[in-house]
Amino acid sequence: MPDDRQQPAAAPARPPLAADESGRLIEFARACKAAARAVTLYPDGHPAIAATLGRIKQLTTPPALSAPMTLTVLPDTLLLENRGLARPESAVTELAVLLHNHLIGELTINPEGDVDSWRNFLRLLGRSNESLRAEGGIARAWTTMGGQHVQVREIDYGEVLRERPEGDTASWDRVIANCLQGTIADVEEAQLREIVALFQDADRLGEFVTTLEAKGGHTIGAKTDAILGLLRTVMNRLSKGDAGQSEAALDNAATAIGRLSPDMLMGLLARGTGEDEDAAMVESVVHRMSGSTIAKFVARNVIAGDTPTDRLAQVFQTLVRDGEERPRLLDLARTEVAASPLGSTEGFEDVWDQIAEKLLTSYSDEPFVPQDYSRELSLSRTQALEVEQASDDPPERVSAWLRTVATTALRGLDLTLILDLLRIEQDEDRWGALMTSATSLLEDLLLVGDFDASQKLVAVIAHEAKAGESTKRRQHAMIAIDLLVEGPMLRHIVTHLGTIDDAQFERVKAMCVSLGVVLVRPLAETLAVEERTRTRERVTSLLLAYGPEARKTIERLKASTNAAVRRTAVLLMREFGGSEALPELTELLDDSEPQVQRDAVRAILNVGTNDAYEVLQKALTNGTSRSREAILMSISSLRDERATPLFIFILRNVDHRGQLSAVYLRAIESLGALKDADAVTPLKEALYKGEWWAPGRTKALRAAAAAALARIGTGEAVAALEEAATSGSRGVRTAARPHLAEAKRRGVRHGGAA
Repeated sequence: MPDDRQQPAAAPARPPLAADESGRLIEFARACKAAARAVTLYPDGHPAIAATLGRIKQLTTPPALSAPMTLTVLPDTLLLENRGLARPESAVTELAVLLHNHLIGELTINPEGDVDSWRNFLRLLGRSNESLRAEGGIARAWTTMGGQHVQVREIDYGEVLRERPEGDTASWDRVIANCLQGTIADVEEAQLREIVALFQDADRLGEFVTTLEAKGGHTIGAKTDAILGLLRTVMNRLSKGDAGQSEAALDNAATAIGRLSPDMLMGLLARGTGEDEDAAMVESVVHRMSGSTIAKFVARNVIAGDTPTDRLAQVFQTLVRDGEERPRLLDLARTEVAASPLGSTEGFEDVWDQIAEKLLTSYSDEPFVPQDYSRELSLSRTQALEVEQASDDPPERVSAWLRTVATTALRGLDLTLILDLLRIEQDEDRWGALMTSATSLLEDLLLVGDFDASQKLVAVIAHEAKAGESTKRRQHAMIAIDLLVEGPMLRHIVTHLGTIDDAQFERVKAMCVSLGVVLVRPLAETLAVEERTRTRERVTSLLLAYGPEARKTIERLKASTNAAVRRTAVLLMREFGGSEALPELTELLDDSEPQVQRDAVRAILNVGTNDAYEVLQKALTNGTSRSREAILMSISSLRDERATPLFIFILRNVDHRGQLSAVYLRAIESLGALKDADAVTPLKEALYKGEWWAPGRTKALRAAAAAALARIGTGEAVAALEEAATSGSRGVRTAARPHLAEAKRRGVRHGGAA
């Protein structure tokens, strides 16, 4: 009868996450990675920490997160409610690797986690695996800290085989999914037999540890912990039963670890040097490695040819302390290698002699290291442990030492060194070579928002670019500025503009201006795509700080093929103000993009001079029907006092009888809508205009003027209507009387003096 366990039914593939769930997972992963980096690299109080932690809090509190969110951690991705992304995402992969390296198999994020709680959790992620293992693992350390908003479930490799009898064939992904701490019931007798059976079969156990090592996405330390955890659990179980089974399990474990790589084996050997339970267990297993196992280990790595010989020699000499025993084991290894295809190649004997004689058996450091010093080196590990256990340094002294190697302190030393070198270096070529280091450091400083330090470095480069001691040095400095502008410098600056205070912004402004107008175009292009209000305001302020020097560069932006860039050019010309910008703004009145036309009209109105109004009049007179309509729509959409002078200008300077009669009529209607008292006189003048040979046009014109006066409704406007209704011509009286009655009724309703 076939063994059903050997042919497990394929589980149905789960559909990938929906778009909104994928976005939520990706946003959380990005925020978590950024915050983990910030709390690890930056000192407390740095704005990057507050910003990144604030983003996580926003994503994990209602309404963004109203119920607990459970993430399953695989070696290279995260699952949300057991479903993954349709396509890999780098932020999700990086966070998965970070969590997996800490043996975290599942995270449950509860809503309402505050900033301090997230800071504590991310600092825990930033610690080394070794320090967390000393505290019993990350789950126990987090519980000790009183963490509530995140529930951590840690991988227990010893539970793998208890849950799955076919543990030797279980995939690494299923280990992660099925071996979470606290979810496996007490071991049953059948499962216990499978565990014992695995450790009673050296071949099966060897295949298991080989498969474990081959899985990607794991550090050697994590894999070593997995093997030790599994061995520890099995030995704890077997210690309650037959002692013979325990001995057999240790013997088979010794044979199985001989199939590991030198790096993995060295990782295990390193764990056998202490005084804890793991060290005793490793020592017991290594002591049981037979000569045949060690010889096969050497032969296998020689045949593979992908292991450095000195690394292989280090492992071999650690396993075989007896110098007289090594030649015998090498003979066994040579027999194994000779039986392989490598043994039949030409020159095999020479290759083997070099490996065996020069590195494995003949190597000694006695010619290079005195005996006394060698003895001290051998004792250094024990002495280091004793010093660590003494712990006679007060915390404040340790903190002071740590501050000297903190990231901020190292950046400060880098800055001091670069500034000193730039000051004292006299050779122009070597000074120019320093620009590479200077620009790299400057980009790092801007990335973390250290604008005080950045300003010092920029001041030196900018000074040399403008008034350097020699032409060659000025060229080096200008090239450095060009590289900064083309690189990520501006992107780093813009990232911080929305969060820095006014004093820091003034330093940023001075720094940017000192670099010259070369920054104007990229700043303008940045403004064109920036959506954050405060950041837009500050980018605009940076551009305005360049003054007239930037005008020509900004004016050239109007020729861009990108409509957003042309709108930015209009915005900046409007901010600079003045009649000098009228020619460029006039060109944009006939732009193919309606929004650019509207912005240009507003900018011309902002100038507010007769010259500006004449520009619009000419555009209305001479422009195409499409541009005329766009200008009229832009003018009509304005509902503030800036438009009143333009409409008055139209009434007094545009012919109401020509092709702009519609423009004239719309100006009358707009003045009525604005209800500006300054419009009463020109509207009164318009009321009396008209020709007997064009009765229809005249009637519409006078009716519009009377209606506009009635809408204004001031005493002066009502008086103008009364005068027209009593002493005007018949056509004027006919137009004024119905609107006079309406104006009086409106005045009574609003308490006015009609």
